[in-house]
Amino acid sequence: METSTIHRDTTVAKKKSLPAALWALTISAFAIGTTEFVIVGLLSTVASDLGTSLTSAGLLVSLYAIGVAIGAPILTALTGKIPRKQLLMGIMLLFIIGNGLAAISPSFELLLLSRVVTGFAHGVFFSIGSTIAASLVPKDKRATAISIMFAGLTVAIVTGVPLGTYIGQNFGWRATFIGVALLGLVGAIASLALVPKNIKQSAPLRLIDQLKVIKNPSILLVLAITAFGYGGTFVTFTYLTPLLEEVTGFSSNMTSIFLLIYGIAIAIGNIIGGKVSNNKPGKALLVMFALQAIVLFVLYFTASSQIFAIVTLFFMGILAFSNVPALQLYVVKMAEKYLPGTEDVASALNIAAFNVGIAIGAYVGGMVVESSLGIEATPWVGGLLVIVGFLLTLVLFKKEKI
Repeated sequence: METSTIHRDTTVAKKKSLPAALWALTISAFAIGTTEFVIVGLLSTVASDLGTSLTSAGLLVSLYAIGVAIGAPILTALTGKIPRKQLLMGIMLLFIIGNGLAAISPSFELLLLSRVVTGFAHGVFFSIGSTIAASLVPKDKRATAISIMFAGLTVAIVTGVPLGTYIGQNFGWRATFIGVALLGLVGAIASLALVPKNIKQSAPLRLIDQLKVIKNPSILLVLAITAFGYGGTFVTFTYLTPLLEEVTGFSSNMTSIFLLIYGIAIAIGNIIGGKVSNNKPGKALLVMFALQAIVLFVLYFTASSQIFAIVTLFFMGILAFSNVPALQLYVVKMAEKYLPGTEDVASALNIAAFNVGIAIGAYVGGMVVESSLGIEATPWVGGLLVIVGFLLTLVLFKKEKI
């Protein structure tokens, strides 16, 4: 009787525990998240080493984002018939090759190419990663499984980016890419060993469905809100390291510490943003965008003061990613309302819109840095882009009341 009880308790515990394959996906997400954002802390180092301008180095951010924007909707659709595990292993191999190529790039042009290639892998990974994670657990644990996978991305911002920046500034930027490639290898080996072969495959994401979604005015408006509202912060964030070093006067090692503080603030903001966006994401976005624009304008005045700059930077971090849950929920709600059954397509397109926003922000930031305004003007210019996102949200909120 006692043995039977122990056996039953063990079985229940096994059912309740999350599969090890989920942690393999989380490791891969950590590696991919690190390589996306760590370049922000290395722009000055890369520009100096490869003999290019800071503005040109900013293309390493914007072209990566464009790679993700292409990878998420288009490459996911084109690879829709490939078995999920096979595609996952191919993605991780592409990711490792991209970062390995970055580490040995003898020229800036080859480094740019490697970033685009890695961006392709990023876009497809997060498009299929959610469906793989959801397939690994019972229906009542799907949201938990997806959030755990995406936690890898959040942890990358909190720890991977400042650590990668520190390594790059002290041992050379190539060492950072070697480290990220090794992280990708760990994720690939874990996925090979732990992710099952018989993953249920949903119907392929067709390009024609994406065109149908893009034609809807309300969904298209959400995509524009994502690009401007989310992307506005990247006018400053792309050039945050040189801003802190050249304008605020911090050393490179201190900048790495403040990137850690920024990452912690992002994690806090993400949690807050999720909690306040459950009912009316449009209303939540109006508040968050307004606060985000204010903080960016304030940073323009506080950037020259070390104490006030760090305080402002913390609030900038809280608001920078707090809008992500609301933006994702908003586009899904619009798809549910107007084109039921296309929620996954709309979500994939919104992932592309996030990265179009990053590309726009990085490009505009580069133009500002190169102009007579200088790097110190990036916060208020970014604030203007966020205001565009606010105004677009106001238009949609008045129309939809959601």
